[in-house]
Amino acid sequence: MERVSMQWLALITFTLATTISAAESKPEPATYLDPATAGQDFVDQGEYVNDWGGAQVIALGKDEFRIVTYQGGLPGDGWNGEYRQVNSGRRQGNKIVFTGENGYRAELAAGKIMITNDSGGPYTMEKTERRSPTLGAEPPPGAVILFDGKNVDAWEGGHLDERGLIAAGCKTKQSFNAFSAHFEFLLPFKPLGRGQGRGNSGVYLQDRYEVQVLDSFGLTGENNECGGIYSQAKPLVNMCYPPLTWQTYDIEFSPAAFDASGKKTQNSVATIKHNGVTIHDHLALKGPTGGGKKEDASGGALQLQGHGNPVFYRNIWVVPK
Repeated sequence: MERVSMQWLALITFTLATTISAAESKPEPATYLDPATAGQDFVDQGEYVNDWGGAQVIALGKDEFRIVTYQGGLPGDGWNGEYRQVNSGRRQGNKIVFTGENGYRAELAAGKIMITNDSGGPYTMEKTERRSPTLGAEPPPGAVILFDGKNVDAWEGGHLDERGLIAAGCKTKQSFNAFSAHFEFLLPFKPLGRGQGRGNSGVYLQDRYEVQVLDSFGLTGENNECGGIYSQAKPLVNMCYPPLTWQTYDIEFSPAAFDASGKKTQNSVATIKHNGVTIHDHLALKGPTGGGKKEDASGGALQLQGHGNPVFYRNIWVVPK
C-alpha cells in the first residue's frame, strides 16, 4: 500500500512540475505600444462608417478578426442601441473576409469594407478615426494639476517614462472628497490577449470605487469592461475606442454621507463621461469595489491601478468642491 502511494505521489509531483514548467515557458501575448510597429492587423483594426451605419473591426491575432456592425452609426455616435450584428473573419492574402448568415460577406482591404448580403450590395464602409472632444482639456481655475508630463511629485509610486507619460500603478498623495476630474489614458494593442488580460487597469475614486480601464473595443459593455463600475454597473454605452488611441474620462463625484454615529445615510454618486459621452448619469455607488478601502467620512486618493499591463496616462487634473 505504501509503495502504491509513493508511486502516486511521484506521478503527482511530476505532473505538477510539468504543468508549472509549461506555464512558465508559455510566452506572453505580443504587446505593442507604438502604432508604427504594430503591424497590418493594427492598421486594419478600427472603425468604419457609411450612410447606413458603422462597424468596428477587432484584431484577435493569428489572422483572426471579428466585425461588429451597428445600424445608424457607431456607439455614442448615431447607433440606435438595438441592431448589433457580430461576424467572424480571417485574413486571406491582402484582404480580410467575413462571412455570416443571410448571405453576408464583407471584404476589408485598403481602408474600405465591401459588404454584400441577400438584400443586395456591394455596400461600402470607409475607415474613420474618432477623437474624444475632451482630449487635451485645459484645467480650469482652481484645479489641482496632478500630472502634466513634467514630474510625478503628486503620486506615490509614480513612474514617468521617456515619452512623458505616467504608468499605471500609483495613487495620489492628496486625498479628495467631492470633485470634478479629468483623465486621459492609452491602452496597449494586445491582439492575442483576452478578457482581463487585454490592457487591464482602473481609475479608483477615493481609493474605493473602480472605474474599469480595459481594451473593450467592440464588446457589449459590461461592468468588468472599460467604463464599468467594477462588479456593480455596466456603462450605458460602450465608448471604448481602439487600443493605442488616446481616450478620456471626465468624472463628477460626490462622496457618501454619514451621520454622527458613522452610519451611512447616502451613497456616493458619480457622473462619468467616456470620450465625451455620458456612460453613468448620477449613478449611486453601492459601496467599495474589489480592493477598495472601507467607506467612511474621510476622503481618499485617486489611484491608477496597476495590473501588470502597460497602460499609460496623461493630462490628469482635479477640481475639489
